Amino acid sequence: MKVEIYSDVVCPWCYIGHTRFARAVERYRAKGGEVEIEFRPFQLAPDAKSNGELTLTWAAAKFGGAEQAAQMFERVTGVAAEDGLVLDFDHSIQANTFDAHRLIRLAGEQGKGEEALYALFRAHFTDGLDVGSREVLTGLAREVGVQADLDGEDGAAAVREELAQARAIGVSSVPLFLFEGQFAVSGAQPEDTLLAALEEVAERTGQSPAARAVKAATTGGDACDDEGYCPV
Repeated sequence: MKVEIYSDVVCPWCYIGHTRFARAVERYRAKGGEVEIEFRPFQLAPDAKSNGELTLTWAAAKFGGAEQAAQMFERVTGVAAEDGLVLDFDHSIQANTFDAHRLIRLAGEQGKGEEALYALFRAHFTDGLDVGSREVLTGLAREVGVQADLDGEDGAAAVREELAQARAIGVSSVPLFLFEGQFAVSGAQPEDTLLAALEEVAERTGQSPAARAVKAATTGGDACDDEGYCPV
């Protein structure tokens, strides 16, 4: 089964959603299922500047003040902790993620897309690194063993094309999981719901490792929208 995951590396619900989906996939594969995952780019803030500004400062200016920004991130930090993830918004740096998506794509071509993705999540949310900095990205590439010339244009055209495609098919919030190009699950759904989605799509497309159908929620999961807002 092919699953395309649209996400951004500065989206906290994407970090949570990817983590839950990885666990769901592990359970699905244990039952005999096969999954091919492709990471698709989406930019919450395509006009963002990588100038060292703290995410909290950026969010306060964009979403109605420091109190609203703090509330927005307090909830997602708590949810992430329940999934074993550390989100440190006191040190998180707002960044333009175009080059980060280039790194993910180039890493994917070398069989290391998942490693690069999680390295970027940790760099942004836990380590307080600027994932818009080519110096930082080059260091992360070395860390995961990826050959990437980010000072050039490697992968840039492909990422631009995929970003345009995401808009064209109506992606407006992430994470979004697209199964077999036709069944969508939006938001950081619970692990059990994502497993149910895998099983239902397998049943519908004749790929089921088990003869049972389940109902999967397709809307209503926590997500960040295309303005960068992550509702509380």
